[in-house]
Amino acid sequence: MNRNTLGQAVTIVTVFASATATAQVDFHGYVRAGIGISGENGQQVRYQSNKVGRLGNEDDLYSEILLGKELYSQDGKSFYVDSMVALLSDGSNDFEGTNTSCELLKNSAGDVDDVSCDNDAEFAIRQFNVQAKGLIPSNPDAVSWAGKRYYQRHDIHISDFYYWDTSGSGAGIENLSVGTGKLSLAVLRQDSGDINVNNFDIRYAEIALWQDANLELGFNYGLINETDEQKAEVGEDPLMLTAEMTMANVIGGLNKTIFQYATESYGEQMAGLGAGNSPDATSDDGIDGYRIINWGVIAPTNTWEIGHQIVYANSSFDSQDDHSIFNIVVRPMYKWDENMRTVFEGGWFTEEDNKVDSSGSKFTVAQAWAAGSSFWARPELRVYASYLTDYENDNAFGIGNDTEYNLGVQVEAWW
Repeated sequence: MNRNTLGQAVTIVTVFASATATAQVDFHGYVRAGIGISGENGQQVRYQSNKVGRLGNEDDLYSEILLGKELYSQDGKSFYVDSMVALLSDGSNDFEGTNTSCELLKNSAGDVDDVSCDNDAEFAIRQFNVQAKGLIPSNPDAVSWAGKRYYQRHDIHISDFYYWDTSGSGAGIENLSVGTGKLSLAVLRQDSGDINVNNFDIRYAEIALWQDANLELGFNYGLINETDEQKAEVGEDPLMLTAEMTMANVIGGLNKTIFQYATESYGEQMAGLGAGNSPDATSDDGIDGYRIINWGVIAPTNTWEIGHQIVYANSSFDSQDDHSIFNIVVRPMYKWDENMRTVFEGGWFTEEDNKVDSSGSKFTVAQAWAAGSSFWARPELRVYASYLTDYENDNAFGIGNDTEYNLGVQVEAWW
C-alpha cells in the first residue's frame, strides 16, 4: 500500500468513526412473548391479571422500541429527542402486519347487525417528545418538555397495575428544586370521545420524612373544555389526589404505601383500577372513590426475594350501589444460583360491583433463568404452570368449568 492509499484509508476510517460517534442513538425497549396452552380452551386464557397477578397469566405479544438522541449540548444546556413505537398482538402467526379482515354479523332474518374485525397486530406511536435541560439557570437539572410521552408512571410490576399514569400529549416542567423536594408541573391532553379534556398534573416529590423514607404528593384535575354544543352532555370536572410514601432498606428491599382519593370519573376509576387518565367527560353521578395500596419487594435471605401487593378500593355513586374490590398478590422467588430461580405467584381477589359479586384466584409455579440474581434481573426465560379458579361463576372458563390451567413458556426483557 503506497502512502497516498494509506492516507486515503486513514481519512475514510476517521470520517466513518466521526460520523458513527455523531450518530450515536440510545436504544431501549421492552418485550414479553411466548407460547401457552390451556386445559379446555385451546390457547391459554388470561384471567383478571391485574387482580391475581400476571405471571403465567399473559396471552399476548407486547413490545416497545425506544430510540433517543441528544441533539445539542453546550454551555450546560441540552436538547434530547425521545421516541417509542409499540406492537401488540396475540402472537398467533408468523407475519403479523396491520391487515384487517372483517365479517358481517347477521341476525336470523339475514339482516346485518354488526361488523366484527380482526387485526393481525396493532402498532402505535407511544412517545415522541423533546426534553431540554439547563434552560432555567437557578434549576439546571429541571427538564422542560413538550410532545407525547410516558409521564412519571407509577405501577406494580407483578400485576401490571398502573395506579398513577397520566401519559399522553402535553407539555411541562419537571424536577424543579423547590424547598426540600422536587416540583413537576404538566398539562396533558386526554379527550373523552370528541370532548376535549386536559389533565393538569402537579407533583411534589422527594419530601424527606426520615432516613430511607420520602413522600410524593400529587394533584390531578381534568378540565373539560367543551364546545357550546357539548355543554348539555358533560358532567363535573374530575380530580384525583395521591400521596405515596416510599421506604428503602425494608428487609433488604423497598416498600410503598399509596393513598388516593378521586371524584367523578376519576373516582369511578378507583375501584375500576384506572390510573387517573382517560376521563369520562359525560359522567354525572356524584362519584367519590378512594383506594389504599401497599406493595414492595423484600429479601429476607440471600436466596429468597418476595414481591407483594395489597389493594383495597371503593367507588360510591349517587344512582347505584358501591363498587369495591380487595386483592392480594404474592410472588416469592428462590435463587438456586446467579441465573436460575424458581418463582411462585399466588393471587386472590373479591369484588362487589352494584351488588354483583365476583371472586377468584391464581397459583403459578415457574422455573426461570435470568441475566442476574436480582428480583428485577431481565431478560428472564420462564417455563410455567398456572391454576385458575373463579369462585362465583361456574361457567367462567366455558362448558361448565370454574377452574382452568395454563402451561407455557415466556420471555420478558427490558433494556
